[in-house]
Amino acid sequence: MTPSLENHAAVLDLLARWVEQGWLRPLDRALAAFLGQQCPEADPVALLLTALASHQAGRGHVCLDLAATAGDADGALGLAPADSRPVTDEAEPPRPAACLPTRVADLAAALGDSRLAGPGAGTTPLVLEGPPESPRLYLRRYRQAEVAIAEAVTARSRSTDEAAPGSGADPERLRRWLEPLFGPTPEGVDWQRVAAAVAARSAFTVITGGPGTGKTTTVVRLLALLQGVRETQRPLRMALAAPTGKAAARLGGTVASAIHDLHLPEGAEAVRAELPTTVTTLHRLLGGRPDSHRFRHNAANPLPVDLLVVDEASMVDLELMADTLAALPPRAGLVLLGDKDQLASVEAGAVLGELCHRAEGGHYTPATTAWLEAATGTPIPAEYYDPAGRALDQQVVQLRHSHRFGAESGIGQLAAAVNRGDAAGAGALLASGLPDLAQERPNEPDAVARLAAEGLAPLLERVAAGPAGADDPAREAWAEAILADLGHFQLLAAVRQGPWGVEALNQRVEAHLSARGLLAPEGEWYPGRPVIVTRNDPGLGLANGDVGIALPGAEPGALRVAFPAPEGGVRWISPARLEAVETVFAMTVHKAQGSEFRHAALVLPDRGSPVLTRELIYTAITRAAERFTLLEGGGSGLLAAAIGEQVQRTSGLRERLGEK
Repeated sequence: MTPSLENHAAVLDLLARWVEQGWLRPLDRALAAFLGQQCPEADPVALLLTALASHQAGRGHVCLDLAATAGDADGALGLAPADSRPVTDEAEPPRPAACLPTRVADLAAALGDSRLAGPGAGTTPLVLEGPPESPRLYLRRYRQAEVAIAEAVTARSRSTDEAAPGSGADPERLRRWLEPLFGPTPEGVDWQRVAAAVAARSAFTVITGGPGTGKTTTVVRLLALLQGVRETQRPLRMALAAPTGKAAARLGGTVASAIHDLHLPEGAEAVRAELPTTVTTLHRLLGGRPDSHRFRHNAANPLPVDLLVVDEASMVDLELMADTLAALPPRAGLVLLGDKDQLASVEAGAVLGELCHRAEGGHYTPATTAWLEAATGTPIPAEYYDPAGRALDQQVVQLRHSHRFGAESGIGQLAAAVNRGDAAGAGALLASGLPDLAQERPNEPDAVARLAAEGLAPLLERVAAGPAGADDPAREAWAEAILADLGHFQLLAAVRQGPWGVEALNQRVEAHLSARGLLAPEGEWYPGRPVIVTRNDPGLGLANGDVGIALPGAEPGALRVAFPAPEGGVRWISPARLEAVETVFAMTVHKAQGSEFRHAALVLPDRGSPVLTRELIYTAITRAAERFTLLEGGGSGLLAAAIGEQVQRTSGLRERLGEK
């Protein structure tokens, strides 16, 4: 044992130095300090591992992999190699690799000798489980959520009994609805039709696909299908939700038009009026309470729904997914929509990615394929057959054809190249001169701010012009148009800190817009300040991710913040009531999930970072509907390095679902 780990005080001193270095959060050290007080006899190594387990949760991991920690503690915890550290006069504290035992058995023994960690059935704050050669250390709350998800998904996946032909919904009856809803049966496989059929016979369905593959169109047709073939007299109670306000508003805007465009079977027009047209956030749906992680709806007070559809499910973290599954009535259906290749949630877990781990290969059993072909009239290619397919495989459908990006689309080609890890191909596309792609290498952050100011100028000019009339309808229409303009251009930052990070860029963009006379910042609030909500506020009906803009109020000198209203129109809120908002001339790629912009510009910093991954680049590219610009602050090389890195979140969910 190194001298720095002789006792609890020494461990806490070391953790404090790691916090100063930015290696840990203050919260991680505080948890170790608290549990050390509760368990004074704990091995100092166990205390250190407590802080590291908390640290991993902060990085999105569900647990701490002890085998990876023993083999390479620095790498497993996301620390850059020591030789990549900038040269300074400041002495670096001992790194985790220098402080921890290098044998898994020694790490497990340190935990086993204390009251800090125990088996899943116990009450210890930490849970240690898994095979001896690769045990996992959980904070108990995350282990409980992981187990709850695995049990709920497994139960729902088995509810079709792996679907012998004729079980579940009647294939012939489904086909009579599928043909008018989806059009004439094509010669090849129609994955949208397959997805609808799978959901019609399942209590749990996952529909994944990239941008433009028709996830929203599919789900609206699916809702009509389920209403049409229902066995009850009353309409099914259906709810649509998304993780953020932006994602909910975007889905709501497309659902209404998709319902209007539905082709229903003859004599079934009444179904159109039975479909849901409003979309809410998951937190609002579940009944989020101020200053509490608990929801009004839970297993004891389930949601009054027969079917729940959750869009942008890649953004749903482990605990929120567990809460959602717990609040569903046992006989209610759940459909998850999302792009498995996007960034996972900011909080711990990558649930959608785990559920879709095998989606590319299909893995449909002979019984499933026979049933699907009977119901859809579309053949399932042999490459997607798997006699050993698992129960969960039968509930997952991947949409494979993009209707938004054709073969000539640079954005679509670039997203595909990044997704398959083709860094050379991505670089060639950016340099090809395609009209919807651009690449620049600004030599300083100020250059990025000037480019962003150009993109944002039309929005601020509309704000400065004011409404076309003094009456309330004119002001509402003006504010709605400005909120729509917020989606025209967005600067996306890969990192938060540093000169190329979102915080510094927001300040620089604000300064450039002010110099051009498009803003007059006087204090924190001023007309034209766009903001993003960073914490759910049930009292105001705002959710994390909602975006608004400060505008002059109807009264002289008054200022109000306009947000899109869930039911359409504008909500006006006093700035004094907004406690958790940030300026959003630039936003992080994580915050941009669930959004779409006509022109998205991604800023890469001037040096590598653990957050620069294939998933981040892909997510940024797919936010752009018409034009994507890459701004490389560090010159060439960083993009290729990021494409070569993939997010690997540690968890035990895949194993609990029966996969290895």
